[in-house]
Amino acid sequence: MSDLRAPEHQVAGHRAAPNKLGPLVDGAGLFYKPLQALDRGEQELAFYTAFSAHPDVPPRIRDTFFPRFHGTRLLPTAASPGESHPHLVLDDLLDGLAAPSVTDIKIGACTWPPRAPEPYVTKCLAKDRGSTSVLLGFRVSGVMVSDASGAVWRPDRSELKGTDIPGVRRMLRRYVSSAGGDGGGEDCALAAAVYGGEGGVLAQLRELKAWFEVQTLFHFYSASVLLSYDANAVTAPGGAPRVKLVDFAHVVESEGVIDHNFLGGLCSLIKFIDDIVSSEKAPPVQV
Repeated sequence: MSDLRAPEHQVAGHRAAPNKLGPLVDGAGLFYKPLQALDRGEQELAFYTAFSAHPDVPPRIRDTFFPRFHGTRLLPTAASPGESHPHLVLDDLLDGLAAPSVTDIKIGACTWPPRAPEPYVTKCLAKDRGSTSVLLGFRVSGVMVSDASGAVWRPDRSELKGTDIPGVRRMLRRYVSSAGGDGGGEDCALAAAVYGGEGGVLAQLRELKAWFEVQTLFHFYSASVLLSYDANAVTAPGGAPRVKLVDFAHVVESEGVIDHNFLGGLCSLIKFIDDIVSSEKAPPVQV
């Protein structure tokens, strides 16, 4: 396990540091996520355990849109020498991407689960109202754009905080533009290859939407859609973008009710991306 390291291309969530727990990856395509405090880690573990073996989850949905679950592992922590902490062991969703472009999109107008403590509800409500979550049903939590030359554009979290609707449109246009780095523009040169086509983001999101229109197993509060593609191979055979759901610390049983909160945000995201693809020559957005 000596090759464990912090993910180079992480765009959202807690990051590992010498005195702070965070996700790790290895050289074998695995992702190690430390169990969160305040029972959130146990709730996420319970979800993965139930979901990975649930007979009513279609194998196509489980295998295509969710990280594969490999159990848990105790790992030593730099923050507390001599102590170990349990980690979820999952697929590294960016494994094999030489020049990854990634965006993390938190889905839902409401990001807290029922019966959440009042201080947590207050915190989430402030974030939802201060971003596009309430207005659009989703918000961009992180983004990184790479290009074939190795240039990278990654806005810091302060730039993303409070992003308005035109800002989200710029982010999702920039995500499929050809140039990385701070000087990159919004040419949307990769929109058709990444968002469109039979295996593109829109087709995958619509397949996921079809499942959410009927599934009454779980409600996915504060979960994200993670989009990724390889800037070196997006137009090559086998270079289709990847669409995955991540972050399940606040998933609850649905009690037989469709998850309208997540479904509504997913429908909104689909329309938002479809508008980008459909816009004539994707002209720059005027703000």
